[in-house]
Amino acid sequence: MSIKIPIYQPWLGGNEKKYVNDCLDTNWISSKGKFIHQFEEKFAEYLGVKYATGISNGTTALHLALETLGIGKGDEVIVPTFTYIASVSSILYTGATPVFVDSLASTWQIDPEDIKRKITPKTKAIMPVHLYGHPCEMDEICKIAKEHNLFIVEDCAEAFGSKYKDKYAGTFGDISTFSFYGNKTITTGEGGMLITNDFKLFDKAYHLKMHGVSKEIEYWHDVIGYNYRMTNICAAIGLAQLENVGERIRLKRELAEKYNKLLSGLPVTPHKEAQNVFHTYWMYSILVDSEGTRESLREFLKKEGIETRPTFHPVHTMPMFSKLNQKFPVAEDIATRGINLPSWPNIPNESIEYICEKISSFFKK
Repeated sequence: MSIKIPIYQPWLGGNEKKYVNDCLDTNWISSKGKFIHQFEEKFAEYLGVKYATGISNGTTALHLALETLGIGKGDEVIVPTFTYIASVSSILYTGATPVFVDSLASTWQIDPEDIKRKITPKTKAIMPVHLYGHPCEMDEICKIAKEHNLFIVEDCAEAFGSKYKDKYAGTFGDISTFSFYGNKTITTGEGGMLITNDFKLFDKAYHLKMHGVSKEIEYWHDVIGYNYRMTNICAAIGLAQLENVGERIRLKRELAEKYNKLLSGLPVTPHKEAQNVFHTYWMYSILVDSEGTRESLREFLKKEGIETRPTFHPVHTMPMFSKLNQKFPVAEDIATRGINLPSWPNIPNESIEYICEKISSFFKK
């Protein structure tokens, strides 16, 4: 029997089936039902924020956040080029312009000094993206935003439970968003969350996500809104996932420790945890010495039944933006040399040992 180790798979080891069956048994399967409020309430409670509202997915949550802040045509939003495309797409949906920023070689996160260089009179917001579970330098980013009167929209799709100086990622911004896709630390299949401590922003976001329906007149819509609602079934899964999130994060950090130990001495550099940071290792990631080595290693591991992923391609290199001929050396370097290894929380020890044994044999052959 051939070995197959996926890059990720959901861990559905709690009350997911019980709660979903409750939805089916009671016929509350759409965007109303008890689990939506319970999930939102527990999510906000976990992070220590005042308001949370469930969204259909992480990308729509980002778009909704920007729309709620009134960002649109003529505005600029600063965003790292080294990120998943959704961070940038959400800016374009509003008609605003994404302004790309390079990364820090030490943490792979958005570079505060480059943020400063990219601010113009049109800049309205900064979107720090906490990549692969490691938080950005939020003290510096908050200081810059305050000095220039800019909004902060945190993209926490990959960093639920991560901390910067003992404060959760997502609790620094005016609005922050999360993704619950199947490969995230907690999943709802598809889904997202928008959080804030500002009631006016929460109220506006909720209004927009519900088709802009009036609070006073039934089936009357006073603005053009969106259908960005979460279903009760998705919320039921999310609530069950949230109940054991501490165990999930503990296992993820233990996984990183095992990888670090077993890969020690090999010519690979792990995505390290910076000082004053709590890294949740959404994906355990390494750098090798070159793009050629990266591709050879990935092909070798694939033949051994081990699925991997390259780190994100910088968005400025994609067809929609490449004509601008921009250069971001750190982002480009990480993108060409980076690999994500299998990173699900309950991956068996023997699988980790097998992966590391194969990586070792690649470099020793």
